[in-house]
Amino acid sequence: MIELIDICKVFRNKEVETKALSNINLSVADGEFVSIMGPSGCGKTSLLNIIGLIDSPSSGRYLLDGKLVSDINERNRTDLRKNNFAFVFQSFNLIDDLTTWENIELPLVYQKVSQAERVKRVDQILERFNLKHRSNYFPNELSGGQQQSVAVARAVIAKPRIILADEPTGNLDSTHGEDIIQQLIKLNEEGTTIIMVTHSMMQAQRSQRIIHLFDGHVVTESYSRATTNL
Repeated sequence: MIELIDICKVFRNKEVETKALSNINLSVADGEFVSIMGPSGCGKTSLLNIIGLIDSPSSGRYLLDGKLVSDINERNRTDLRKNNFAFVFQSFNLIDDLTTWENIELPLVYQKVSQAERVKRVDQILERFNLKHRSNYFPNELSGGQQQSVAVARAVIAKPRIILADEPTGNLDSTHGEDIIQQLIKLNEEGTTIIMVTHSMMQAQRSQRIIHLFDGHVVTESYSRATTNL
């Protein structure tokens, strides 16, 4: 489904050229759960942004479902991103003046889903993520774990094919972090492709495959012990 061929990413300003990614070759199959690991500054987020069509590679080819997408125009990029990807970030990225219900509903508003269908789907997601009793709370009234649950619920409400999670448990304690990992595992079991950036080997081993980056290169790639359980 996702195929990266000799992907490079270079950031330039007037004085400095920084190579974030060098000759990345990587494939992700439909329905996989893949973790990306590596030290800070090794290119993990740059790689995730290219996969999610937030950014473009400086060179190389990116194929999505066999179609070249590395050099498409911004309008087509936005359409592909909206129809295929959802994002979960370490910092939650909830809108402070919207309630839990309204934050989760937002992707459906952008997709111009009818109000009746929005109500039905948001109520189902609130039930699934055990957030119904927090539906009228604002983000600053929620715990960190609850905020990230809202962020994951918002990500899945539009039924994306692929979830890109950038350190989704980075701001959480171990208990709430485990809750988020369990949510991602369940989504993967239901067929959603998950690509997760993490610093935690313990959490990476819950995925099916672990990719290690160092200085913009893929240095190792291994299957985790959890492969047979997912």
